[in-house]
Amino acid sequence: QTPTLTHLQNALFGMGNPLLDICAVVDKDFLDKYGLKPNDQILAEEKHKEMFEEIVKKFKAEYHAGGATQNSVKVAQWMIQEPHKVATFFGCIGKDKFGKILKEKAEEAHVDAHYYEQSEEPTGTCAACITGDNRSLVANLAAANCYKKEKHLDLEENWKLVEKAQVYYIAGFFLTVSLESILKVAKHASENNKIFCLNLSAPFICEFFKEALMKVMPYVDILFGNETEAAAFARERGFETEDIEEIAKKAQSLPKENKKRQRIVVFTQGKEGTVMTKGDKVETFPVLEINQSKIVDTNGAGDAFVGGFLSQLVQDKTFEQCIRAGHYAANVIIRHAGCTFPEKPDFQ
Repeated sequence: QTPTLTHLQNALFGMGNPLLDICAVVDKDFLDKYGLKPNDQILAEEKHKEMFEEIVKKFKAEYHAGGATQNSVKVAQWMIQEPHKVATFFGCIGKDKFGKILKEKAEEAHVDAHYYEQSEEPTGTCAACITGDNRSLVANLAAANCYKKEKHLDLEENWKLVEKAQVYYIAGFFLTVSLESILKVAKHASENNKIFCLNLSAPFICEFFKEALMKVMPYVDILFGNETEAAAFARERGFETEDIEEIAKKAQSLPKENKKRQRIVVFTQGKEGTVMTKGDKVETFPVLEINQSKIVDTNGAGDAFVGGFLSQLVQDKTFEQCIRAGHYAANVIIRHAGCTFPEKPDFQ
């Protein structure tokens, strides 16, 4: 990597829910008590309030900076290493201890984070309830839900950073927070022939936020998701197929604003291969082999895949190389707790 890569600074823009993950290995009784599926992502409801206290009291909990989009841009930055601040991140936090931790962690990861800070709501948290290979995520958005377009995104110094970027990534989770912010960024990308990427993020996004999702879809150049989300999306859109390659093709051919770029759809399937549309074909790329005993937890694997992918995309590498980097990053992250990684990548 040469110092001449400074043009990469702020080339990748992410916006989403900055959350502090509270990770713990729990038991089935705990999942049952709070009505959680072993492998899911949901928003916290009234019945989950006590859960956040109980998980810390009853199990050995670790705190990690989280939030899907923030994880992905951190991994992208880690893969690139130099220059620092290739990735920009916007989101909303509280003026509190957890907010301070998120700021420190972003700085350590060399991400150019510009948080909207407010004092009405505390910094958001996400309980990652781990059982074996599964993780059930319960997000209490709190401050993350307070992101305001006119209070932050529209400010001149912030919008300048948006304009500086070439690649944009937003997890579908942010659709529950600020559709107008997403649309402003997505339209900017589309009008300037830049690359806008969106993640389906969770079955509940496909099911309960489908109107917002479909408002953004015409601007999506690269759509990410996993097999469960792809299936939920297909059901909601009436695709009448459970074949992941068919779903990818149908998602690819949904209406699109910027005709200069054909949409690319990328679906991961855990240890099964990753499918990607290419022209009118769909290709499957096998993931890296890993011994079951090496897996610490799979929390953050999907975010890491996207981060690896984006790290190459922002450097104009081929889509095959993007997938290879995605697989590499995911393979590293599942060997560590939460979305954490060693000091330097070993990816060629």
